[in-house]
Amino acid sequence: MKRSVLLAATAAVAFSGFFGVFQTQSEAKTLKWGAAREIASLDPYSFGETFTLSVLNHVYEGLVRYTADLKIEPALAESWETVSPTTWRFKLRKGVTFHNGNPFTADDVLASLTRVTHDTSPLKGNLPAYKSARKIDDHTVEIEVNGPYPLLLNDLTNIYILDKEWMEANNASLPTDSGKGIKGYATDNANGTGPFIIESRRADAKTIFVANPKWWDKPAHNITKIEFMPITSAATRVAALLSGEIDFTNVAPLQDLPRLSASPEIKVLQTNELRTVIFALNLKDKLFESDVTDKNPLRDKRVREALYRAIDIDGVQRRAMRGLSRNTGAIIAPAIPGYTAAQEPRLPFDAEGAKKLLAEAGYPNGFSFQMNCQSDGLVNEEEFCQAVASMWSRVGLKPNLSLGPRSQQTPKRVKGEFDVISFGWANEPMIDAYSILVQVVRSKSGSGGVFNWGNWGRPDVDALIDKAGVELDTAKRIAMMNEALMIVKNEHIFIPLHNQPMAWAMRANVGTMPQASDNKPRLWLSTMK
Repeated sequence: MKRSVLLAATAAVAFSGFFGVFQTQSEAKTLKWGAAREIASLDPYSFGETFTLSVLNHVYEGLVRYTADLKIEPALAESWETVSPTTWRFKLRKGVTFHNGNPFTADDVLASLTRVTHDTSPLKGNLPAYKSARKIDDHTVEIEVNGPYPLLLNDLTNIYILDKEWMEANNASLPTDSGKGIKGYATDNANGTGPFIIESRRADAKTIFVANPKWWDKPAHNITKIEFMPITSAATRVAALLSGEIDFTNVAPLQDLPRLSASPEIKVLQTNELRTVIFALNLKDKLFESDVTDKNPLRDKRVREALYRAIDIDGVQRRAMRGLSRNTGAIIAPAIPGYTAAQEPRLPFDAEGAKKLLAEAGYPNGFSFQMNCQSDGLVNEEEFCQAVASMWSRVGLKPNLSLGPRSQQTPKRVKGEFDVISFGWANEPMIDAYSILVQVVRSKSGSGGVFNWGNWGRPDVDALIDKAGVELDTAKRIAMMNEALMIVKNEHIFIPLHNQPMAWAMRANVGTMPQASDNKPRLWLSTMK
């Protein structure tokens, strides 16, 4: 019998006995989590999407992590140092085991870094400066970056470590890609070091997590079981919360907040998150679906400005967002390093001016294009997409609004099969403007431009991004990022809308639950009454 299989069997028996004692010594506490959507996969490298990674962080861990107040602290690495301008040395935590009983060592770190930076990895953009890694001993690794780089620790917060033996035993050494429909063993199976273990999973129905009694950290929670249930219908999710079928939702519908707040059994936590919502445009040679077939009108700045000016953002905020979003002309939130007040002003709503610009560009009667939005993605995405589509129609444009679930719309986006998409970016895990610049704004090249689905990169902006990526002087780096962001703003490469509101709601039986502006539930820091 292979060592990893033997260890898994032994660990399962040991875990069963240990957990039985764990439960009898303290009252079982089950948290029923009603989420607005399903996670993309159990493979943490399958899609660079914040929500999926935040859920999987209960199972998998990185070398470092963010606290509830978004400060970096040790996790699987207990300390680190820079040994040269391009080399970081990490001392790994001893005595840590994976859920199957395998010990955590430097080999697992190297195998995980190789997997996540593979050419086919959808998460390779989360480590844009990575060059190589080497093992010093079983509990020491060195990571080399391709130049002086100030954000490696930020990047590593979302690079979760997998068990090398488990990957090799299950032919899972290569990453999967949920956006392209590429699956593997890690799609439906998990083996991390984190505070919870996946006990069972029925995709689109229920995933059950149980507390890991051998977690290396001292648990700050008393939760013994999490029942994660995707409930895409907002009305059904609210009814389940009010009736007690679920205890918590991280997406409380904005239209129902007054009703929920009025219930003595419900607590509501509300703020604006780091995520900025924009429209991204197809800037390839031709539109994907249009009555203009010989060229792409969106490549004309006047057309992009017309789309921008045709949006009554106050009307969108009032009607679609229930007055809770924060209108913005920037593509990053004020809390993100790289933001400046100069990025904030929006173009004013001017429907007549939009019509004039379209006529000047040669489209007095508008043109048709496909608008790809998701029914289970951003907060009130369906509503704000419908509102904006209506506003564009009023100036003579002909948007064909394609609405569907993420599972249906994401593959089209990855393939570039769209003309306009609704898009949200929280700049996680970096919590820095370099995140959106290198992953979204930059032209596709190596680990850059992973989410540049519409060919909107520019050589002058690319050069600024690349310089900022190796600049260690904070003031100079932020100035470079601001310059790049101002070019993007002035050329209307994207059409900004708002900073997304976030609202969590929970029943009174939930005790503590820290809410951070990254919109990530940290249930290992939460309690049940």
